Amino acid sequence: MAGHGSKTSFFSGFCSSALRRKSLPEAGDPLTSLFGEGLVRRLGAFELILLGIGASIGAGIFVVTGTVARDAGPGVTISFILAGAACVLNALCYAELSSRFPAVVGGAYLYSYTAFNELTAFLVFVQLMLDYHIGAASIARSLASYVVSFLELFPFLKGHLPSWIGHGEEFFGGVLSINILAPILLIGLTAILCCGVRESSAVNTFMTATKVLIVIFVIIAGAFEVDVSNWSPFAPNGFKAVVTGATVVFFAYVGFDAVANSAEESKRPQRDLPIGILVSLLICAILYICVCLVITGMVPYQLLGEDAPLAEAFTAKGLKFVSVLISIGAVAGLTTTLLVGLYVQSRLYLGLGRDGLLPLIFAKVHPTRHTPIHSQVWVGLVAAIMSGLFNVHMLSHILSVGSLTGYSVVSACVITLRWKDQKASLDSTRCISKWHEGVICLLLVACGGFAAGLCYRFSTSYIALLVAIPIAVLAVAALQVRHSYADPPGFSCPGVPILPAVSIFFNIFLFAQLHEEAWSRFIILSIIAVGVYAFYGQFHANPTGSESRDYSDVYHRTPSEEFLS
Repeated sequence: MAGHGSKTSFFSGFCSSALRRKSLPEAGDPLTSLFGEGLVRRLGAFELILLGIGASIGAGIFVVTGTVARDAGPGVTISFILAGAACVLNALCYAELSSRFPAVVGGAYLYSYTAFNELTAFLVFVQLMLDYHIGAASIARSLASYVVSFLELFPFLKGHLPSWIGHGEEFFGGVLSINILAPILLIGLTAILCCGVRESSAVNTFMTATKVLIVIFVIIAGAFEVDVSNWSPFAPNGFKAVVTGATVVFFAYVGFDAVANSAEESKRPQRDLPIGILVSLLICAILYICVCLVITGMVPYQLLGEDAPLAEAFTAKGLKFVSVLISIGAVAGLTTTLLVGLYVQSRLYLGLGRDGLLPLIFAKVHPTRHTPIHSQVWVGLVAAIMSGLFNVHMLSHILSVGSLTGYSVVSACVITLRWKDQKASLDSTRCISKWHEGVICLLLVACGGFAAGLCYRFSTSYIALLVAIPIAVLAVAALQVRHSYADPPGFSCPGVPILPAVSIFFNIFLFAQLHEEAWSRFIILSIIAVGVYAFYGQFHANPTGSESRDYSDVYHRTPSEEFLS
């Protein structure tokens, strides 16, 4: 009986802890009083815009555009427009929350901790972290390969650099893939990030400006070589190929969430964060669309290469010097993407350390550098080991799960945090509270998106679509009719709850397009995360970083406790 009571007590304690939600200090409260040394506000709107561009535009603009064009033809331009429009929905949600919340680190993790509960926030963090860790290692290996390829442009180095330096040399049947340069590059970027946000921002500004100028030059130079007859037929394989292309290039826009994670280092976060998120996304969309028009106009889409289509297009036109610039742009693009990725990871670890869901060492901020050095070194170390020993490119098919999950939860956060009538939702005459009714509607929207995505992916009967889509539409209608919505302070996402619900639908639609192994990764990692939370997180969680129990209780309640207060 004692064992049964102990199990019951553990389970009830787990449920109580998992459902806790976080309320936040007011925007004017000093963070140093809560967390010791805080980060320094040194990023203005211009730096935040460059941060978003640096996170989004990598070598993909020189590769993915042409690769997708082989299937979608010149219609790849429409693919980028569709994907950009979908990302705008996510960006609007991020922009509202970034201006609404006090300027502290956390991003999607922080928003879900406040809008939903502690366990959901931890799951979002874990899914995002695996994406970031694998992504950083993969980008580092790509960067090392590009650097070696660039060095081999010099005749005295061509053919004299062994593969294990930058391209990777496999051992034991591919189990190990040794790469020396990738960890060295990661160590260098980690050192820059540890020095301070001013130094890392200066590097990002220089490299981002370099690659944007190169892309603009490529667009202008290519515009004079365009033959409009290459744009016909515009969608040779039909509109479905264009939509499929949109699901692929969607991930070329991923990166604007990095701006939201820089909230604590922004000079005027309530104003500048929405500007940084939306303007950086708009600039990226314009550059992508222009590159698509140029590359498909220069060369017939059937002749575009797989590995370096943009460079090959200019070489075919006799403009080899532009190909050299493209290589430089690719190196600069990968460098900024990697730099911003490492930066974002360390700030997320900092937030978890402050809240007690990870060991306190991750919450330490250097007293003079004002950077989370322990978190930054840990992030760089993990990426260096992975990139130096393993061919992480083969794990690319399980990526993007964290991003799509995080974007969906952020969109749902916008809706739940806007509800006016949460206190009145605990009516004893109701079988289910209004808050939970709204959450069920959000889940129905997500399920409808997943079902529609499966129907599209496997080309099943349209009857299934006629069931999935109406269910999602009815759920959105219930969200519109059953709840009243308050206007938030600062930037306001338009069309709530319809636009965030559409964002959730499309994100989960894309989730259904991922490889089956990505779905397995989502389930397995979620189970592991629940176990870690059950045996560590729930006992150490302290979202204020304060020793005072009374102070902590204000910020750490279950939804029911908050409604009743």
